[in-house]
Amino acid sequence: MAKVRTGRVGEQIKKELSLIIQTEFKDPRIGFLTITGVEVTNDLSQAKVYLSVLGSEEQKEETLKALARGTGFIRSELGKRIRLRVVPKLLWKFDTSIEYGSRIEGLLGQLNDGKTDL
Repeated sequence: MAKVRTGRVGEQIKKELSLIIQTEFKDPRIGFLTITGVEVTNDLSQAKVYLSVLGSEEQKEETLKALARGTGFIRSELGKRIRLRVVPKLLWKFDTSIEYGSRIEGLLGQLNDGKTDL
């Protein structure tokens, strides 16, 4: 039963964080950002927010720094939108699955074309 609730809360946090970052959070260091997932602990005290940033490694680091600096504002806005006893602590993580998937797809494409030198 708890897993169902944490899943629903995670999805709601993902939706609200996307809206907050898109409309309320004004920081020029944030590039093209997509929130790919949110994992919430069973006691709802922490939420790992997985994000994907389009751009170079430097732009990714700047985006992560901007989000870390604005976490207090983002949590307060999240608390206004979602009625929870305690707003979860947000932990920002990069989601590398998209890059990994595109690399594997490229390698498979090379294999199909007959290029075996990886």
